[in-house]
Formats: sequence, C-alpha cells, structure tokens
Amino acid sequence: MNDVSNALLHPFQPVVDEQSRVLVLGSFPSVKSRANAFYYGHPQNRFWKLLSILLAEPLPVSVSDKTSLLHRNHIALWDVVRQCDIIGSSDSSLTAYAFNDIPSLITGTQIHTIFANGQKAGKLYQSHLSVTTGMPVHILPSTSPANALWTLDRLMEAWQPLRAAIFENQVKYEEHLWK
Repeated sequence: MNDVSNALLHPFQPVVDEQSRVLVLGSFPSVKSRANAFYYGHPQNRFWKLLSILLAEPLPVSVSDKTSLLHRNHIALWDVVRQCDIIGSSDSSLTAYAFNDIPSLITGTQIHTIFANGQKAGKLYQSHLSVTTGMPVHILPSTSPANALWTLDRLMEAWQPLRAAIFENQVKYEEHLWK
C-alpha cells in the first residue's frame, strides 16, 4: 500500500450481501459518480444499461433500483482503489493509491468469480490484491464513455462471462483480457 496524503477518499460503501456470487470491481468513482454518491453515475456510462440487458431487467434509475438489481442477481459491486490522487475521472491519472480491503469483503459471501470493469481496475487487482484473495480476475472492457470504441453490442458480447457466472453454478473461465 502506498502512503497517501491529501488524496480523495472513496465516498461510498460497497454493495454486497451474504448471497453475492460475483464481484464487479471498478477502479475509482468518476467525478459524476462522486457527485451522485453511487457507482457509474455518469449518464453516458453504459454499466447500468448493459447489466439491465444482460440480466433481462428493467433499466434501474434510482440508487435503490440499482442496489435492488444487484442484490436480486447476487452481484457485489465495489472499487479496487480506496484512496488516490486523480485528475478528473481519468484512470490513467490515478497515482498514490491505497486499496480497498477486498479479502474482507469476500469473507462471508458466496463470491466465486471476480470481474474488473476495465483494464486499470483489473491490472491493479492483479498486481496488488489477487495474492491476498487467492482469486483471479476476469478483465472486461470498460463501460466508461471514454471507451467509445466499444459499442454496446460489443460490450454485451464481451460481458457474457459475467452473465454466465451469475446464472450457472461456479463456472471456471479462461482469463479474458479485452483491449
């Protein structure tokens, strides 16, 4: 863990319960998410739309709707980084970071598979947390509007392993690295 001073602190709690089977990790909340006090708050981020399509659920609008969708589908949601220096919402500007306690989060749940929403979250987890959790991460392409090369259709195809992990009993996957 790096020494962090005068840095931004993650502003909200993870979404998790004892029934959670999969964990989706982001890197750190965007400016819009921090302002909205919940995950994937930028209106152009495709995370909630993608999940609603993959899970055949109505598009959640409120924080309560989003939390309910996650719990109904046994999805835990958090970020890898607890505290950092960041310029705006740019993952590439993340520095001086400290990490969330992912191992403690997993304890007492049924989480069997971890996914990263984007390369930065995946690489940080691989290099700093996978040894302590004993679980690999499956890196999926980012739903961020900054990842505009990935259309919603391409994202839906690439995120199928998440859907499979939710609806099937503990499935083993090859590690996916989407670029």
